[in-house]
Amino acid sequence: MKNKTTGKFRKLELTFESLIWNFRFFILIPVIFSLLSALRLILIGTVDIWAGLTLTLDPQHPEAEMTIKTVTYIIGGVDYYLIGIVLLIFAFGIYELFISEIEIKHQDDSSILQSASLEELKGKLVNVIVVALIVSLFKQMLSIELGKLSDVIYVALAILLISISQYLLHLSHTKSQSNRTIKDHNKTHS
Repeated sequence: MKNKTTGKFRKLELTFESLIWNFRFFILIPVIFSLLSALRLILIGTVDIWAGLTLTLDPQHPEAEMTIKTVTYIIGGVDYYLIGIVLLIFAFGIYELFISEIEIKHQDDSSILQSASLEELKGKLVNVIVVALIVSLFKQMLSIELGKLSDVIYVALAILLISISQYLLHLSHTKSQSNRTIKDHNKTHS
């Protein structure tokens, strides 16, 4: 009798575990919408850059308002591209972490979209987001009129903070790469 009860509980446990495991397929929703959003942002970036390229420039005044508008459109387009790339990295990363490894990527030998852990995915996303913020700040700085000394100081501080953040990200990346190399070395010699 006890063996029958244990067998029923085991069967119930396996059914429940199967149900829990298959809940990971809900991750397909953010994967699909991230891919669609990435496509949309890439299209918006392309339209923005095209708008900048089609503006008429005045050769007599290369630093005129139309040049600033052209640069603003192009920088804006690059910003949209970077956000689209963030969404692509996110979609590929969570798909591989939660659903399945993408088989076709082995044909390219590319690891740019590959994330072995949630921490690595987060690191890649942070790097691209920081670059997108730098580009966005650059776009905003094009329209700033420096009228006071405090404006110049704020711009200089913004550039300094961006430089420090990039340096810290580089240090973090270098440290994680060296840790990974040490772990790989230890695995091969164990």
